[in-house]
Amino acid sequence: MSDASSVIDDLQQESEELDRLVGELEADRWALDTPAAGWTVAHQIAHLAWTDHSALLAVTDADAFHALVEKALAAPDSFVDQGAEDGARLAPADLLARWRDGRTALDRALREAPAGARFPWYGPPMSTASMATGRLMETWAHGQDVSDALGVVRAPTDRLRHVVRIGVRARNFAFGAHGLPAPAEEFRVEVTAPSGALWTYGPEDAAQRVTGPALDFCLLVTQRAHRADLAVRADGTDADRWLDIAQAFAGPPGTGRVPRETAR
Repeated sequence: MSDASSVIDDLQQESEELDRLVGELEADRWALDTPAAGWTVAHQIAHLAWTDHSALLAVTDADAFHALVEKALAAPDSFVDQGAEDGARLAPADLLARWRDGRTALDRALREAPAGARFPWYGPPMSTASMATGRLMETWAHGQDVSDALGVVRAPTDRLRHVVRIGVRARNFAFGAHGLPAPAEEFRVEVTAPSGALWTYGPEDAAQRVTGPALDFCLLVTQRAHRADLAVRADGTDADRWLDIAQAFAGPPGTGRVPRETAR
């Protein structure tokens, strides 16, 4: 568990940061629209609670999780949204309690998972560290939607390294999701962490390169901001194409966000 404990700790901290943002909100502010069409602040927290519950089943009850997958396959276009919709109907205090209880149970289950365990998921099976990393990525991304709705600017932290790593590793998936062949060669990715450290991936001499702030790269691969509004740069045709289609999340390509100038 040594390799997983650090990301589980970071997931806990990421969740607590978002909790501080919504924990004292007045009831009417839970109904604020977020940048995700049709989703309020309540929908965002309800989605996290719903997905944490899915992850808990994957870790602790594979049969129950497979039953959940069958439901997803029966309603692929509405399954996720319905989970958020159901939770958003709860009173804010009840929704907050559900999210807190669920993430506490998941934290315990991840910490108690045996070494080398792998769990079913909506894509390939996941290790303990990968499951925690995926939950952190979603918590950060949906937390961004909430902070945007509330007009809050969050200070980025080096917990973003987990989101960067998923984004880099999901490169081939992003190409495939758009019906495109994955580039044969590796890319060099160099991003600057909030702490000032340089995080690097891929061969140093790679012809295809992506550079920029880690925060901007994370906003790009989670599709929380349009490429035109970010300081992420590409050298090479394939790298440039990737920045147009990058996604760190499973499922079909998202619609992304429009540039700020277009939104005005």
